[in-house]
Amino acid sequence: MPVTIRLQSEDFDAAAEAASLTRGRTDIGAVVTFSGICRGSEAGAPVAAMTLEHYPGTAEAEIARHVEEAEARWPLFGVTIIHRYGRMVPGDNIVLVVTAASHRGDAFAAAEFLMDYLKTRAPFWKQEERPDGTAWVDAKATDDSAADRWAKPRQAADPRHAAE
Repeated sequence: MPVTIRLQSEDFDAAAEAASLTRGRTDIGAVVTFSGICRGSEAGAPVAAMTLEHYPGTAEAEIARHVEEAEARWPLFGVTIIHRYGRMVPGDNIVLVVTAASHRGDAFAAAEFLMDYLKTRAPFWKQEERPDGTAWVDAKATDDSAADRWAKPRQAADPRHAAE
């Protein structure tokens, strides 16, 4: 299964990445693409920019470990994860998750699982620039509870896979 994991400061083209993952493949029946974008406000307060930091090498290894877990849970044909670091302004791309599978249920579930992990447990640190200064972003309880649901045994997302 092709897996691409890139941490980069440069922007990405979501459509080109999805096309690259599926090019020449006739076994793929579903592709889910999720793009996370820098917002211009948080909880009603304006945000001028966001800076993301990470530990090179460690972050890629941790993401790869979770991609392996997704592969064990769902029959995937490919995964692409691109996560940016550095300073981003509202409207800039931050993260891309692309999953490919035979069926949409598997592709959707794997993409959601990977994004929940990236949002809550990946080794990234976010700092927001606001009119009153800068502040590090704390984890949100809602994001943690979304990720916690994956600790349960796998639930088939598509009824055709209920016996798995």
